[in-house]
Amino acid sequence: MATIKNTLKFDWIIILLFLSLVSIGWVNIYSASYTQSGGSFFDFSNIYTKQLLWICLSFILIVFILALEAKFYERFSSIIYLVSLITLLGLYIFGNNVNGATSWYLIGPASIQPSEFAKAATALALAKYVSDIQTNMNAFKDQLKAFLILALPAIFIIPQPDPGSALIYVAFIFPLYREGLHFVYLLLGFFAAALFVGTLVVGAPWIGLFVALITIGIFLRNKKQKKKPSIFKYATIALACISFAFSVSYIFNNVFEQRHRDRFNIVLGKEIDTKGIGYNTNQSEIAIGSGGWFGKGWTQGTQTKGNFVPEQHTDYIFSTVGEEWGFIGSLGVVILFIFLIIRVLVLAEQQKSQFARVYGYSVGAILFFHFFINVGMVTGLFPTVGIPLPFFSYGGSGLWGFTILLFIFVRLDASNYYYT
Repeated sequence: MATIKNTLKFDWIIILLFLSLVSIGWVNIYSASYTQSGGSFFDFSNIYTKQLLWICLSFILIVFILALEAKFYERFSSIIYLVSLITLLGLYIFGNNVNGATSWYLIGPASIQPSEFAKAATALALAKYVSDIQTNMNAFKDQLKAFLILALPAIFIIPQPDPGSALIYVAFIFPLYREGLHFVYLLLGFFAAALFVGTLVVGAPWIGLFVALITIGIFLRNKKQKKKPSIFKYATIALACISFAFSVSYIFNNVFEQRHRDRFNIVLGKEIDTKGIGYNTNQSEIAIGSGGWFGKGWTQGTQTKGNFVPEQHTDYIFSTVGEEWGFIGSLGVVILFIFLIIRVLVLAEQQKSQFARVYGYSVGAILFFHFFINVGMVTGLFPTVGIPLPFFSYGGSGLWGFTILLFIFVRLDASNYYYT
């Protein structure tokens, strides 16, 4: 169990940032779900009362997480990961279908979403694997095993269907990059995303022509500089890129669901649908824009009170911040998230244990992806993919998942001073 000496080493900056974000999140959930006829504050049919209960229970969870020895998380990381995979697979037998997705277990009056807890379990498993092999991730077989650890939960989550939760596993590339994964993987990822979006916008033939011209240009430049470029190498890369571009149409039309295709088309400007699939995003943009510099005041948002943004207390909670607290309030929330993420990464870099360092970078990457994609989604920069805002969006599983993720790192960091 943790000692008093260890308790003094807990990073109180992270704890205070956590408390600030959870408190502000609950205040906005209250505003988004409060009505004049909402009944008693202690009526558990109210969304804000349920969330307050989850918050209170999360403090008990935090005490439990911090009370365990740091070595516990390293020693049992593989078992925790295996249990997480089993709970994800169990959804296909015992899961409860909500809004078309079989992503929850129904336990009495509560619904538990195991994918929210799988992130912390995967971060632990990845940290354990990388620290055990004691490598800088240059060996291909080690890379393959690391990618398999990340791929398994994502593969189990996608068919639920829950592509948003599966997308988050891309974030784990960054801790691997910190541990020596070659930059080419990041480059290939960004390039593939650019090819995908570019093909949707202008079409595969134009992208193919662009890739061919770029490849020829680089080849001729290197040849002029007497670098002896390989024609076969350049031709193979160009062919792979062009083949991927021409496969985008098949992937888009046969792998993506219609709602995902519609959302991409709206963001890319290929469709305008403010009353159908694009209704949420359009109303969210109106709510944020109407807040101006200082907002309309707490519980005074007309868009929020009018329920114009469906399920505003979940994935679209940031639109409540924008409408009622304005640009200044939204900026304050963004700054708090940035401070939290930077603090986690700074402490991760200071870890003497490679296990704690990899885990810390995983925490920072996951929080950043959730924050970046959710805010981009709410402001219309990204398609709606169902990714909650950490510590803000309504939901016990999400709150507990992020709490576990963050406070395991707080516990590991407290023991950093005693590693030899």
